[in-house]
Amino acid sequence: MIALALGGFGIGTTEFVAMGLLPEMAAGLNISEPTAGHVISAYALGVVVGAPLIAALTARVPRKHLLLALMAAFTVGNAASVFAPNYETLMVARFVAGLPHGAYFGVASLVAAHLAAPGQRAKAVAMVMMGLSVANVIGVPVASALGQHLGWRSAFTLVAVIGVATVAAIWRWVPELGAMRVTNPLTELGALRRPQVWMTLVVGMVGFGGMFAVYTYISTTLTDVSGLSRSLVPVALMIYGIGMVVGNFVGGWLADRALMPGLFASMTTLVVVLAAFVVASHNVVTALVLVFAIGAAGSSMVPALQTRLMDVAADAQTLAASLNHAALNIANAFGAWIGGVVIAAGYGYTAPAAMGAILAVAGLVVLGFAVLLERRGIR
Repeated sequence: MIALALGGFGIGTTEFVAMGLLPEMAAGLNISEPTAGHVISAYALGVVVGAPLIAALTARVPRKHLLLALMAAFTVGNAASVFAPNYETLMVARFVAGLPHGAYFGVASLVAAHLAAPGQRAKAVAMVMMGLSVANVIGVPVASALGQHLGWRSAFTLVAVIGVATVAAIWRWVPELGAMRVTNPLTELGALRRPQVWMTLVVGMVGFGGMFAVYTYISTTLTDVSGLSRSLVPVALMIYGIGMVVGNFVGGWLADRALMPGLFASMTTLVVVLAAFVVASHNVVTALVLVFAIGAAGSSMVPALQTRLMDVAADAQTLAASLNHAALNIANAFGAWIGGVVIAAGYGYTAPAAMGAILAVAGLVVLGFAVLLERRGIR
């Protein structure tokens, strides 16, 4: 579990640190901050493309070997980000770095569930996702501080080092998993014929889009609107990460006991805290409290969505589990884009939170519709 979570730690660090270093990246590449936000979208789109392709095409590959290959590719992509000479090549490097992301979390979640005790699948999945949450407590603040003092490229250097450590940890600690069933590409692609799989993915895309609309521009929001010192931005990112850790733990606990009610509760909480952030962001104390709450509410959805996909996918669990992170990164790309649109339109840095609340409400509507269809026998 530690080895699997370490991979999540590296992925979480590279995914979220760019959001805290947008001003530095923009200045270093001589582009605007909204344009620098496209780098985040490039990584997210890499996840979207890579998750289904890798999950389907590698269906017959032993799970441990696949985990090793995915983390090796992740490490190469982040190393390429360090040496990218300009905006265009950085966009390509971030896209490549994102390709293994969804498949890694999908396979790692299935491995964790396979090894878990009865009745504790969601908790095991949450343990894998804990690496992603802890990244926002330790990895992102440390990488952000490095990026501020040594240049943004140093942040991706740290991620590449974490990738190398993860490859070593998986090779040493993860068992061979010979008893874990593998499938084939056609079986995995069968998940795409299931309406409930698509509905669950849409919930993640829409609901998480609201969270990422806020978090992508959180650095400038806190400094320009809340009045937080630029030097304290890593502390704010750490507070967000602590919220993610708490939310991930609570979300896993809820999902093992009441999967769908827990998911409804998490999404409703996200709507409330995003709407409240529009007002709370004008005061540094209330802004930081809501940063914690946004991290907790958003993260609490992940174990439930992952477990839900594994339940509704039948024998195509690898693709379905991988697609969860493709959906979340579509949310990442869409959230970054819509946040940049409302900021560029002159509505200010509180506007992404208002848009985020609207998107989270839309996610609740889709979730309710999915439950209604399921009760009518549509799976």
